[in-house]
Amino acid sequence: MPKISVEVPRELLDDLDRHVGEDGKFVNRSEAIRASVRKTLDMLDEIDERHGRLDEDDPSGDDA
Repeated sequence: MPKISVEVPRELLDDLDRHVGEDGKFVNRSEAIRASVRKTLDMLDEIDERHGRLDEDDPSGDDA
């Protein structure tokens, strides 16, 4: 799995950390961020689909 690096504002990181760990929903930050990215992309796909912007033959939305 490729690794990426991002800069995150402290307030956002603190909020993320409240959902990570033994008492949280996620085992670690990476799992939390992956879940958030998946959910965001799914929501964007739904919006694009409603507006007729998704190409049915190409799930990536890339026409190239």
